[in-house]
Amino acid sequence: MTTSSTRTLGRSGIQVPALTFGGNVFGWTIDRDTSFTLLDALLERGLWFIDTADVYSRWAPGNQGGESETIIGEWLKKSGRRQDIVLATKVGIEMAPGKTGLKPAYIRQAVEDSLRRLQTDYIDLYQAHRDDQDTPLAETLAVFDALIKEGKVRAIGASNYSAERLSEALNISERENLARYETLQPEYNLYDREGYESGLEQVAREHGLGVINYYSLASGFLSGKYRQPEDASKSKRGEGVVEKYLNARGLKILAALDRVAEAHSVTPTQVALAWQIARPGITAPIVSATSLQQLDELHKAIKLQLSAEEIAALTDASAY
Repeated sequence: MTTSSTRTLGRSGIQVPALTFGGNVFGWTIDRDTSFTLLDALLERGLWFIDTADVYSRWAPGNQGGESETIIGEWLKKSGRRQDIVLATKVGIEMAPGKTGLKPAYIRQAVEDSLRRLQTDYIDLYQAHRDDQDTPLAETLAVFDALIKEGKVRAIGASNYSAERLSEALNISERENLARYETLQPEYNLYDREGYESGLEQVAREHGLGVINYYSLASGFLSGKYRQPEDASKSKRGEGVVEKYLNARGLKILAALDRVAEAHSVTPTQVALAWQIARPGITAPIVSATSLQQLDELHKAIKLQLSAEEIAALTDASAY
């Protein structure tokens, strides 16, 4: 499969481009008008897969959660483009006291709230935002299965599950003839490889799951903008990025990215994404942008074809 072709979300039959757009920026780092401009631009560039969550962006001062879904819903109403996008959202992280987890009654309530905010009657991919160990997996899967049969959801996915729990959920679905998780949303990038590669990757590939990984640029570190401690001041999250990634291994990864980027006359960002897109089992890394300029840079990663030698050099430089 070439990196520019569409890919399928697990066995769902749902086709998506090789990048997912992360909608956590809507109503958080960009306002409604800028969000509308970006959403229009995404479709123009063939990036029609949009991932959000009910909780986005409850953490921002003055927000209560639901802001991202609300903006997407207003854009859908204004543009009339519901059929042109694949829309993913999530349930499970606390929205308010008592509104959390994956118990069937709460999922029922949460899906109706999301549908109302999104101004649509179906969600293409509905994801468990994180594992809820207090609720039996079979109960959660049964309500998801019912939502699919009712036409409110087309496919389901899991985010932030351990390999063991994901495997158990897939076995329950098969044994009890329930809808199964078709996708996995893990943290994964050139620096943060071990968590995914040490167990989740095998489960995802054995079961043919689609993988839409988050933090694909390691909170911006892989763009190359944080190269010395002073660069921490370049963004709100800079301090944490420098603390976590700016070390011998991080610098080795940046050096490898620089070499490949120079050979192709592209940016480290594009190379970091192209490495992920080329990795067997990865469907569509999640990326976010707050401007058209950023969006265009990210979009170019889809067309970037790395040689086997370049992929190996990046894999070796980021060995853990």
